[in-house]
Amino acid sequence: MTEGYIVKRFGQPVKRYVQILELKDDPESLASYRKAHSREDFWPEIKQGIQEVGILEMELYIIGTREVMIVETPLDFDWDKAMARLAQLPRQQEWENFVGRFQKCKEGDTSDEKWQMMERFFYLYED
Repeated sequence: MTEGYIVKRFGQPVKRYVQILELKDDPESLASYRKAHSREDFWPEIKQGIQEVGILEMELYIIGTREVMIVETPLDFDWDKAMARLAQLPRQQEWENFVGRFQKCKEGDTSDEKWQMMERFFYLYED
């Protein structure tokens, strides 16, 4: 049986960004990547930095070697400014280098260089 995922309510309208990334096709590597993102092993400085730049929620989904990230932010959020700031925060590039071992990317890429922004082309609800 497939169940949905509970979505947090923020008490304000939010913007959503959706990105995609390819991971290396290696079961051991994929298991290590998942472990690095577990509640026990995720670096607290990275979580703090994500929140510090104004991101309200970040979710990762995976199927095979394809990973999707959903990010929710306040309406006045500026993606480019936030990503530039995030890249400068403590341990951020160290984290990107660490997880980059599992991702199909160039060595030294920032988060914003690794992920491809997806385009929304359909939605069901009315504005």
